Amino acid sequence: MSPLIQLLASAVALMMAMGIGRFALTPQLPQLIAEGQLDLTAAGLVAAANYLGYFLGALDAMFARSPGQVRLRLQGGLWLCVVLTLASWATDGFWGHLLLRFGTGVASAWVLVMITSLSQQLANAHNRRRLGALVFAGPGLGIALTGLLALLAHRLGLGSAALWLIYAVAALLMLLAIRPWLPQALQAAPAPSVQQGLQRHVGIGRLGLVYALYGVGYILPATFLSQMASQQFLGQWLADLFWPAFGLAAALGVLLVSLRRGGRTSTWLSATLWLQGLGVLACLIGGGVGLALGVVLCGAPFLACMQLVMQRSRELAPHATQRNAGLLTACFALGQLSGPLLAALSSHYSGGLQPALMLSAGGLAVAGGLVWLAGNAQQGSPCQGKLTS
Repeated sequence: MSPLIQLLASAVALMMAMGIGRFALTPQLPQLIAEGQLDLTAAGLVAAANYLGYFLGALDAMFARSPGQVRLRLQGGLWLCVVLTLASWATDGFWGHLLLRFGTGVASAWVLVMITSLSQQLANAHNRRRLGALVFAGPGLGIALTGLLALLAHRLGLGSAALWLIYAVAALLMLLAIRPWLPQALQAAPAPSVQQGLQRHVGIGRLGLVYALYGVGYILPATFLSQMASQQFLGQWLADLFWPAFGLAAALGVLLVSLRRGGRTSTWLSATLWLQGLGVLACLIGGGVGLALGVVLCGAPFLACMQLVMQRSRELAPHATQRNAGLLTACFALGQLSGPLLAALSSHYSGGLQPALMLSAGGLAVAGGLVWLAGNAQQGSPCQGKLTS
């Protein structure tokens, strides 16, 4: 089977599982709130349930070692995304949406971890690393798709239930198209030696902290962007353009980073983290200009950061890709989980999201600094400089 086709199928799998299974709630929030199914507080709790499921799914994915275990989580995660999105069509109210978003969080984490591991192993084996990097554009294209479908549905006057059904049909069609072409796990993942674990533990731990800070930093714009745009434009159709624009910017960011020359992963990762921090601060400006800057500066580095973090983990521990993908995704989900709490505290004490956005931007600045300092320290080491960058 052609590696190109398998990598394309991997990108579509992430497009479906992340764009629809993971992020479909964001363009639905204004409509769900307008219909009285949720308020802003309930929306934050539903989002938190999704992040909790994402965290637990990532933890579980770390322990999938045999080909059968990998296949079960990959196929099960894809089918769950379809079934649970379809179930959302018949759901009305807080508890139903909370449980279903929790389930899609678990499913999307399974798919992300398995596809990340399998696709990058495939790309490295066939010397297609640049194509392997482009797999991470899948979630951005999925976000763009959900946003455009939401725009169309709202222009036609359709409610949230009809849009859930549209999402479910789109997810099913994508799954049926790619299912025969997905990469397969051919052998059990090797267990790293104790010596390797000791050598790389500090670097992976630091990277996990960076990824957790990134999860805190991006989650507020990613969760509430559609709602902020809806409030700014009073529900007009222009508000529906911001979420698909965010997805397209994310996909273009992956493309840009994939064109970089080899090495200097730490430098690129620091730059994307700092750009995202500027994007979070741009949301404080308010108005259409602030939101547009937030879309570009938060959206473009969004998936590029994910791609670079996973690349960095492979540089640190090339024989533990699946375990570290699960560990890092769990750290990322923990960061996301703190987002709704941060937003709730900010809203309660200040009446808005401004303090939370400032703290998020500060976390991204710290994360970029940690990566920068670690990269400079390793460049100065004659033993490690050849291994990582």
